[in-house]
Amino acid sequence: MFMHTQTYIRRRSQLETYFDRTAADAWAKLTSDAPVGRIRATVRAGRDEMRNTLLDWLPEDLKGKTLLDAGCGTGMLAVEAAKRGAKVTAIDLSQTLVDLARERTPSILGGGSVEFLVGDMLDQDLGTFDHAVIMDSLIHYNADDAVHSLANVASRIEGSILFTYAPRTPLLAAMHTVGKVFPRGNRSPAIVPVAPNALHRKIAGKDTLADWRTDRTHRVANGFYISQGLELKRR
Repeated sequence: MFMHTQTYIRRRSQLETYFDRTAADAWAKLTSDAPVGRIRATVRAGRDEMRNTLLDWLPEDLKGKTLLDAGCGTGMLAVEAAKRGAKVTAIDLSQTLVDLARERTPSILGGGSVEFLVGDMLDQDLGTFDHAVIMDSLIHYNADDAVHSLANVASRIEGSILFTYAPRTPLLAAMHTVGKVFPRGNRSPAIVPVAPNALHRKIAGKDTLADWRTDRTHRVANGFYISQGLELKRR
């Protein structure tokens, strides 16, 4: 039985408000092909690269496989996985983003399917899956809560977990400082950078992740987008 920490619950509430209300229009535009400003263009390009990286780490043939897209946003990764044959359960805290994802999803997805849900990616009633992707969702939580969340998801995954975190770098710290000059209403809840070695140690030291090992990793640094992808596999 996994219990949510108080810090996780508080941050989850902030994220729900931000993505469902404050920045819904901005994220709808960012995840489309509409023109955006220079800063958001770097974020869009960086997210595209990271999404493609995580998709590349999944099996090319996903027919008959189940996938949890945790923090699915507007559904771009979920749709691509479904086109490769996966049965995708895509969940996000934001009703607004999930509604948009449903609107944008093609009626024909080849041999796969997508079910979009509104809720917490840690809900164990979601069932078990072959693979899970958690892209740019854990970056807003402290390292302990992020690893606790990974352990929760891992208890329901048979194959691999692909996730991203914000690597602690001087450049990222500088950009966070610059970002503080933006109007508060235009800022997302703070990203929490973590040193890669520290994260690996926390994962290795988590008893409920003893059956898992870290595998491939890849960093994307494009303007205002810096994110590190990491693969967990069962031993």
